Amino acid sequence: MALSQIHFRSISLPSRLHPINSTGFEAELQKLKSCVSKAVPVTSEGIQSGLLGLAELYNSVQELTQSPATQQSLVLQHQQDGKSVEVALEGSVELLDSCSTIRELVQMMRENVQALQSAFRRKGLDSSFQNDINSYFCFRKKMNKCIAKNLKKLKNLEIKNGSNLSLDAHQSFIRVLREVSGLNAAVLKSALMFLSWPTAKNGGWNLVSRLMLNKSVASVKEHSVVTEVGCVDLALNSNDSKVVDVQTVQRSLQNLDACVEGIEVGLERLFRQLLQSRVTLLNILTDH
Repeated sequence: MALSQIHFRSISLPSRLHPINSTGFEAELQKLKSCVSKAVPVTSEGIQSGLLGLAELYNSVQELTQSPATQQSLVLQHQQDGKSVEVALEGSVELLDSCSTIRELVQMMRENVQALQSAFRRKGLDSSFQNDINSYFCFRKKMNKCIAKNLKKLKNLEIKNGSNLSLDAHQSFIRVLREVSGLNAAVLKSALMFLSWPTAKNGGWNLVSRLMLNKSVASVKEHSVVTEVGCVDLALNSNDSKVVDVQTVQRSLQNLDACVEGIEVGLERLFRQLLQSRVTLLNILTDH
């Protein structure tokens, strides 16, 4: 699902939440919604902006949790009907798991990109570098299988957060958490889509990729949607010539390594904030 196709309900924070904190949260929420709605096509810049927006949003959520009114509301909600609170806590675990998995995929991507860079520096035009290219694409295909599984998990999480639960006035903070979780899932899905550019198949292009929203490579190229991952693939595969342009490949690999590093930094920060948010919620529930 493209980010622009994801719809989020507008929420109105209750007056019982700290007015300064709630104002800051609303501002960050609207900023991230705007970023998400414009993040088509999926680009490394869009993903990094989304991750930065999530970081700022979680900072605002953390401020909201410091409000005694928010804490009392959350505790009351848990005492009266803990189902929605438990759903929020389960969602935090799922987001932590997804963020951790994607972070590991990004780290492995960097390792394989750097290994390919090293091989090209050592071997130059030596024809033996074809083995290194094959190893890179082998990794990519294995990674795409893992990506497909995690896309399904995030889709299920989006559905869960979008389900219609009857939430009363005391459950406003739960609505906040659910909307933030939905935005989180959208940004993480975009990171997976970025990594899942279709790999080469049988010396040519696999024209249909389920991981890229069922759009063919030709369609993607027609709309100039060529990510840094795609640029490397295009440089390594040519239907017109069997000769690989080493300089073009090296430049593409350098660009890919740089943008993946930026995504990795954003994911690491997000993971820490997700963990902090979960610990804070658990502390509120256990201390009251």
